[in-house]
Amino acid sequence: MKIMIVTDAWEPQVNGVVRTLKQTRAELEKMGHRVDILSPLEFRTLPCPTYPEIRLSLFAGGKVRQRLKDFAPDAIHIATEGPLGLAARRYCIRNKLPFTTAYHSRFPEYVKLRFGIPLAVSYAWFRWFHNAADAVMAPTRVVIRDLEARGIRNVVHWSRGVDLETFKPGPRDRLQTQKPVFVYVGRVAVEKNIEAFLELDLPGSKWVCGDGPAAAHLKERYAGQDINWLGVLDQQELARVYRAADVFVFPSKTDTFGLVLLEAMACGCPVAAYPVTGPIDVIGPAGPGALREDLQEACLAALDIDRTEVRRFAERFSWQAATLQFFSHLHPFTATAQQELELSLRLP
Repeated sequence: MKIMIVTDAWEPQVNGVVRTLKQTRAELEKMGHRVDILSPLEFRTLPCPTYPEIRLSLFAGGKVRQRLKDFAPDAIHIATEGPLGLAARRYCIRNKLPFTTAYHSRFPEYVKLRFGIPLAVSYAWFRWFHNAADAVMAPTRVVIRDLEARGIRNVVHWSRGVDLETFKPGPRDRLQTQKPVFVYVGRVAVEKNIEAFLELDLPGSKWVCGDGPAAAHLKERYAGQDINWLGVLDQQELARVYRAADVFVFPSKTDTFGLVLLEAMACGCPVAAYPVTGPIDVIGPAGPGALREDLQEACLAALDIDRTEVRRFAERFSWQAATLQFFSHLHPFTATAQQELELSLRLP
């Protein structure tokens, strides 16, 4: 099949959405499909307010229409709700073509945190955007129930995976520092609730990997404390950091999934987090992590978790399985492509 994925989130951004789409494309291509990514790299852009690394495409409509006509896909997936997603949605509706969308992040909650816009307003817009789709892919069962409660229809489950060859146990020599080592990996932004981690009175040392709009402010605010900032790392270096850490701390209360949870666990690193959507869906109440309303209590409890069991738990997740879920939810709009989809889903 020829599959077009339209996304406003792409390189050089480093986040879970981009990693998910890149891994999904790679797995689809292994399956023999042809995948085209329509991203902001092809357009003139301007920086998103308060998120300058996110680029908003300008005057996208005409080029999106032409790209879709030229590629002539069998199925269209719209990954984001930005300018490119809007243009592709408009094209599909005008041409009576089925399409799927995805709900990657709790954008209404982010908007409320940043700009004070009520959730009811944002979710009304999300209903308008997603309810035109033939399927809305969400990462966990809890998120599916949340979206359905907000009036969003046709929500289906599309899980996530982890690269078990890159993220695996190994030498723990990356961080030569005072033990135990507590690590946060992810965007440094207000919605990630990083201050909850930085404020903790923990033994050993704290490390932050990543960058984002709140980085400069937080570095200045905590300048007198023993907090180590590593910035953005490539996958190999990130795996070394996970291996060296004694506990991976995930303070976010707004993530829908959290790929970093799987990456840390695949390296054998136990997780400390709040018992909220994301951690509780991925780890569960008795999984390889400590989920507590008191994050400090969770961090200390996670120190006692067997790293071998943590790795064994992470091995349940694969990108191949997640991509098969994605593929099964596509809505091809030609009879031949529909037959191809049905045949592929019957193969062992």
